[in-house]
Amino acid sequence: MKKTIKNLIKVYNYGNAYKTNLILQIIGSIIGFFISVIIPVLASKFIVNFTNSLWNQAIFMFIIIFILMIIRELKTVLIRKNTQVIHCGIYRNLRKKLSKEMLNIEQKSIDNTSSGLFINRLTTDTDNMANMFTTGCGNVFGVISNIGSFIAVLIIDYHMFLYYLFSSLILTILNLVKTTKYGIKNKEYKSQLDKVYGLTGELVRGSHDIKMLNCKNNIVEEIDKNIALETEKKFAMRNVEIDYNLLIGIIKNLLELISVILLIILIKNNKLSIAIGLALYNYKDSVLTDLMDKVSRLIDEAKEFNISCERVFEIINSKKYKKEKFGTKKIKNIDGNFEFKKVNFSYDKCNVLNNLSFKVKSGTTVSFVGKSGAGKTTIFNLLCKMYEVNSGEILIDGININELDESSIRGNITVISQNPYIFNMSIKDNLRLVKENLTDEEIKEVCHLACLDGFIETLPNKYDTIVGEGGVNLSGGQRQRLAIARALVQKTKIILFDEATSALDNETQRSIQKAIDNLKGKYTIMIIAHRISTVVNSDNIMLLSDGKIIESGTHNELLKSNKIYKKLCETEVIN
Repeated sequence: MKKTIKNLIKVYNYGNAYKTNLILQIIGSIIGFFISVIIPVLASKFIVNFTNSLWNQAIFMFIIIFILMIIRELKTVLIRKNTQVIHCGIYRNLRKKLSKEMLNIEQKSIDNTSSGLFINRLTTDTDNMANMFTTGCGNVFGVISNIGSFIAVLIIDYHMFLYYLFSSLILTILNLVKTTKYGIKNKEYKSQLDKVYGLTGELVRGSHDIKMLNCKNNIVEEIDKNIALETEKKFAMRNVEIDYNLLIGIIKNLLELISVILLIILIKNNKLSIAIGLALYNYKDSVLTDLMDKVSRLIDEAKEFNISCERVFEIINSKKYKKEKFGTKKIKNIDGNFEFKKVNFSYDKCNVLNNLSFKVKSGTTVSFVGKSGAGKTTIFNLLCKMYEVNSGEILIDGININELDESSIRGNITVISQNPYIFNMSIKDNLRLVKENLTDEEIKEVCHLACLDGFIETLPNKYDTIVGEGGVNLSGGQRQRLAIARALVQKTKIILFDEATSALDNETQRSIQKAIDNLKGKYTIMIIAHRISTVVNSDNIMLLSDGKIIESGTHNELLKSNKIYKKLCETEVIN
């Protein structure tokens, strides 16, 4: 209970705007409590009057009961509507917060974690947490109302009150044992469910490659194997519930039988009248069965709620998933000078960069060439602080990037990558993700610069065309040109081209090269390219091998001085 209350306070912090609604909930529960105390007492008097043929008094008593029941029904409807407002608000705010925190996790942690884990927590777990403020609150208020009936029994006869209290304690203990064991199985089930979500996501996202690799049966079998394990854990969880519900049901029926025998004994010994005994019997369901059913559901919901809280706050607050760290210094408009000083970096103990040092001056165009795995793309990722260096420094305008805030780094650097992710939105909306108030004229301008406008004009819906998840409705070249247009929207001082023209035909590549040439001198440009034509006009070309720069210079200088570069040029491919 202590844990649940602490988690409720944490979660309710995401619904601070609904304090008035919470006050209404409390008022409603107080009204419900008093009604639940009064109705059983009045009902017992009604039975007494009715069995004694006191018709006028009986009718009058029932009219009062009727009015109170109408008030209770109206109160229930209003509370349910009120809880929906709280639920929707908290659900929305939780998802927003969790989405933000997921994007704050270090890329390394994201790369090493199944996407299904994040998807499941963002959807199922946040829903479970918000549900505590609807179904959970409903059961809380139901328990409060049933406690009111319990107090009514105490007012009528203390013997039966003590017996019902004893019975309730037995059933509560059994429910706690059930919930504890159910919670253990539930955690195992949710962990396996994360894996199934991950595989299912990969099935959809990787459907093209699955078909081309002719491995449909293998991936389906892998998913089926994990679903079978998920089902097994779900059965184990449900079996705990089923078995304990059977035991609790038997004991509850036995306790009800004993309650009837006890009522008969009290009536025979003139401790109760038959009318009062009948009234107490009629309310045994309210003080025993209904109360314990609600308590049981509330305990189950609390356990589910706590498990979901652990999983969600593990991402929001926990150190398990390391968060990105940025400094506090702000640079609104950087000049575009940067430097790597003795930088070392490795992926999972595999060295990628070794004591790497170089400088890039503002307004120059620098290219990196070398074989795959030489560390070219890693340089870009480190410059954008997607990963942390193992040692050394990266400076932008003479300031260590660890001292700069996020917007000073990523808000001043545009990356046009080899494999861009295109969102399942219209062309226009993909661009407006970068700049919300982007005008139609600006959209057409960047698309023209990216040589995409001609293609867009051939589409029936033009800039409103939906491109599909990952840009599936576009060719490889069209996806990269859209990514180039999207990146150019940022209009940053530093532009990084990570093999951004590799999927383009020669004619389009020449157009993009012309666009890059138009940017020279105005921006600091870094290029990783396969094609020689992309790098020949660079102010400086750096040749990488095994995470080090083995030589640098202009295209003509390297042709004369470096055999490796000359060989790469002769093959017309830079790997």
